[in-house]
This record gives sequence, C-alpha cells and structure tokens, in this order.
Amino acid sequence: MDTTVTDPLVGRLLDGRYRVESRIARGGMATVYLAMDIRLDRTVAVKVMHRSLAEDPSFVRRFIGEAKSVASLSHPNVVHVFDQGTDGGNVYLSMEYVPGRTLRDVLRSRGRLPAREALEVIIPVLAALGAAHQTGMIHRDVKPENVLLSDDGRIKVVDFGLARAIEATNQTRTGVMIGTIAYMSPEQVTAAAADARSDVYAAGIMLFELLTGSQPYEGDTPMSVAYRHVHDTVPLPSSLLPDIPPQLDTLVARATARDPEGRPADATAMLVAAVEAHRALPMDSGPAPQVPAAPVRPAEHPGPAGATMVQPAVNHTLVQPRGELLTTPAAGHPGAPAGPEPGAAARRGGSRRPTWFLITLALVMVAGIGLTGWWFSQTRTIKVPDSLVGMNIKLAQSEAERLGFTVVVGQAQYDEKVPKDNVLSTDPAGGTEVEPKSRLTLIASAGPKRVPVPNVVGMDQNAARSKLAEVKLVTGNIRRQGSDTVPRNQVIRTVPAVGNPVKEGSKVALVVSAGLLLPDVKGMPRDQADATLRTAGFLPEFVEQTDAATPCTVIAQDPQPGAEVDKGAVVRMTLSQCDNPGWHWPWENDTQPGEGDDKQVVVIPNVMFKEVKAARDELRAAGVTVKMRKGLGRGMVVAQLPGAGQQVPPGTEVTLWF
Repeated sequence: MDTTVTDPLVGRLLDGRYRVESRIARGGMATVYLAMDIRLDRTVAVKVMHRSLAEDPSFVRRFIGEAKSVASLSHPNVVHVFDQGTDGGNVYLSMEYVPGRTLRDVLRSRGRLPAREALEVIIPVLAALGAAHQTGMIHRDVKPENVLLSDDGRIKVVDFGLARAIEATNQTRTGVMIGTIAYMSPEQVTAAAADARSDVYAAGIMLFELLTGSQPYEGDTPMSVAYRHVHDTVPLPSSLLPDIPPQLDTLVARATARDPEGRPADATAMLVAAVEAHRALPMDSGPAPQVPAAPVRPAEHPGPAGATMVQPAVNHTLVQPRGELLTTPAAGHPGAPAGPEPGAAARRGGSRRPTWFLITLALVMVAGIGLTGWWFSQTRTIKVPDSLVGMNIKLAQSEAERLGFTVVVGQAQYDEKVPKDNVLSTDPAGGTEVEPKSRLTLIASAGPKRVPVPNVVGMDQNAARSKLAEVKLVTGNIRRQGSDTVPRNQVIRTVPAVGNPVKEGSKVALVVSAGLLLPDVKGMPRDQADATLRTAGFLPEFVEQTDAATPCTVIAQDPQPGAEVDKGAVVRMTLSQCDNPGWHWPWENDTQPGEGDDKQVVVIPNVMFKEVKAARDELRAAGVTVKMRKGLGRGMVVAQLPGAGQQVPPGTEVTLWF
C-alpha cells in the first residue's frame, strides 16, 4: 500500500513554507518527507519528530538548541540544516535533501569493502566529525544509518545533535537502543558521558564493519552487547580476515581503545591517521566483492535516527575521491575467463611459414622497435586536477601524490569563503598539463582572517586611534558619556568589546568619558541643590538676590546644566530671596485649612532618595501630579518641590529631580 496516501502531512503546507510532497522515511523517532520550500523554491528534506517527542518540553528545548548549533556547522560532508520550527503539534527540521542511499544499504548489498575503499568511505566521515569537534559539537550516534552516499558521489553525515536532544527525554525504545549500542563507547554505556573520543570509538567500530562485513560484538540482548563494549577489547579485523593490511588493524585498535585516553583526541586526529594509512596502502589492496548483476529492488531500510527510508538501491559511483566503489567490476577482473595465450597461434604450425614471411616479420619488428623508441622519447604529461581545490589539505596531498605529483604544502592564506584546512589554490593551477613527478604546491586556507579588538580602555582618543590603526582597524563613531570614575577624554569601552575577533578594516566605535556632567539644579531648594552638587563631587557657591520666585530656590547656575567639568569644579548658583515674608504659594490664602468652606487638601509625602517609579506612584496615590527633571541621572529622587509635609490642593504639581 502507498503509505503516502494515508499520511496526514502529505499535501499540506507546513508552517506556511514547506509543501510536503511525499513521505520518504519513517522510524522510531521521526518521519522524513520530501518537500518544496516555496519561499526559496528548492527541494528539501523535512524531518518531523513524532508526537510523543514533540509533546515533551525538555526534548523541544534541547532540540531547538541543538538545531541552532548544527545550522551553524558548514562542511561539505555534513547534511546542512536550513531551518527549525513548529507548526501546531509538529516539531520539524528542514534539511538538505540528499538523494541516494545510506552506508547501511551499501553494506547489505555489497558486504565488506576492500581496505582502500573502506578508508575512502571513512575519511570524509571523519572530516565531517572533525569539523564538528572543532566547534565543540559531538554527534553521539555515529553509525552507517547516519552516513548518506549521494547519487553524485558525495558522502554526508546526518543527525548531528539529535541524540543529545533525545537524551533530554525519559523515553526508552528498544529498537533505538539496539541500533545505538552496537557503536556505543564504554563511557557512554557506563556513565552516559560522551565527548569527541566517543565519536572516534564509533567511527572505529564502523571501520571494523566496513572491513569485515560484520560488527565486532553480537548478543541476544542490547545489554549483552553493551557488556562486551565495556569489558572486551575489539578484535583486530585481520583476526577475521588475514589479508587486511596491518595499518588498518592499528587504526581500528587505536580508535576502539576501551580507555578514551588511548584513542585519537578527536576525529581530526583520526583523519590524519586514516589519510596516512591510505597513502601507505598498495594500489591493489584486495579483490573487490562482487556486485549483483541486476539492480537491487526498492527496499525499506532504516534511515537516519531510526527512520525507514524507501528508495531504490542504484549502483552508482558514490565514494570520493575514487570512482570504483559501488560500480560493476570492469572487464579483466580475476574472475573473467582467460583468452587465448598471445603467440599460441604463431607456435602452431610456425615451422610451415615460408621464408618471405620471416623477412616480412623482421621488417615489421624493425619498424616496431623504431616506433617504440619514438613513443617513449615523447614527453608524457599529467593534468593538475581541479577537484583538489576545496578538498581537505591532507586528503588532497594524498590524492596528488597518488596521481604522480611531488607535493609541497605552502604557507596557508586567509580566506573568507574557503573553510580552514581546505585547499584554497594550487600551483600550477587546475587543468595545467605538466610532466610526471612535477612539483605541485598546495595552498591551504587559514580560514577567515580575524583580529581581536585591542585594549584601548583608559587611552585618550588619539592614542586609541593609533592603536586600532596598528592592527588595521578603523575608528568608527565616538560617543561621549558622563562618568564619575573614568577621567575626561579617556576611552570607557569599545563596540565591539575588547578582545572580540573582527575582520581587518572593520570599524570600532569608541565610548569616551565626558567626565562629570553638571546636573540641572535650577528650581531646587537651596539645601537640596547643595546636597546634590556635593554628592556629585562639585563645590557649590550661592548668591542671593531679591526675586519673586519660590523663596530660597536656585534660579540660575554657572556652568550650565550638562557642561563637562572636572571633579571639584566650583558651581555658582543664584538664589531667590530666602527671607521673603510677602511671598506665598499660589494656593495659599488667609483661610486656613479646615476653616470656613470645606476646603480639601492633601499632605505631600516625603519621597526623597526613593526609586523614581516608586516615588512617582506614591505622589500620584496622594492626589498630586508629578513632573520629572533629570538631576544626577541615577534613578533616585535627590530633590522635591514643594517639600514634604506641605498641605496643597489635590492636583498640585510636585517636581522631582532624579
């Protein structure tokens, strides 16, 4: 039955963006669909987690975090994650669609692989894992089901981070445990702890399986297999098949050491060892297993994260850099029938040839010798392959030497686009015809060039500009900010912050101290203005004059509010007359509260030194309106007018300085 017909997601527009075309895989944790991203007009694979996981908040939180991490991982051997989201009860990933087969399919159809081909499968897997390890990311579930071999010859690793997200749940599924335990390191079994060396262990088990066609441990239950991982030493592949080269025994033994300290530190270290082992192998590293003559029928097989992928198994060239893996053996393999021995017909009845035949034969031989000499006197050439650019430098060096070049690795160069340790260029360039054993220089990318923002805090502007220019950075915007701790005209901080890596030529903004900014005390009562200025580090001076303003309040100040001044500066203020018996508040008259008409009044509460919002709320609750003015700008009331205890009509305006 066509399962896509009954699948409720097929035909839907997921999250308003992904039109689900068909179901291509289903497993214990997720279902994978072929979909069209209508926003970018591209085909993608959408992995939708099963409802039992999507309803677990701890899984969803971990899943989102891991998806963001994986999306930042860009490597040619990693299945790219484009997007993550939810649509109702559906939690999904949008990923690169890789048409092809899993490595598990290849093992089922072919059985074991020759040593050279096994390494050519494991090397790109290690390159993908190594890129992840360099960013601090661990796969945790390395196995053939999570290695995809595309129809165009690429090898890609899928499901980074999914195992970690599943660890956040309380669900246990026997099928998943069986698939995982076969490649699980001892420390994962005993302590549920995983680091880069755990991925190395799983890669070593997978290499063992590629070489021998079987896993090292089998058991009736998952726990029996787990027990052997913890207590047994993985056997050497040559103990099953004596023709396996010793370099491969050594590589598997190191990768699967029970003690993590005995393994390569990460996948990059194992990658270097694998490339060296590949280089040391003879070109004929063993007979290739036979490929079925007829195409394999479409079959269900477990896909990534336990999914069941339904795809035809096609005999394509799926391994890089060699083109022989998964292809039908060429004519002339050891099983081909032998043809007639050259020269046999000449020996039968050769004595009956006439003399003229011998003369003709001699002439032909002379001509042949001449042509042979001419042929070998010509200069034969080999072509520099374009495919070296973008390849891992170690793998490219091995491939170039195999093709007959004398390889020199030059000084790495910075590049914004080519990942670190991948070939940036070759000299001579790709496509150039050269003599065998010619010198070929490989230039690796050092990755994007970044320079840390130097520490210019505490410098004046000119010194900071010079320091930035020394490391080829440009001074950007300069913003002045008041500070009572950093002296005037010195740098308080940079944007981006000191130490952050940025591109050469980037602009770095400077925040420069304006020193002390003179607060606005106009309108404050004398005692509150005096306290405010002294607290801020100034020396206040007062001059009193006759004025009709509120008695004993500041009516002018010098320097003006906001002026940049040094600590200890003198601030001269002009006061309205403090002793002015003829002045009264606008609401005051000869009638005292409570006398005559029923006059409503409110008593102004004391909100001095309270947090601004709380002070404003308290005054409004008392029945007065509030006007805010910036004083020291520290979020706390430093002055109020009218003062606390005044009896005023409801709605009277009270000014607060903060």
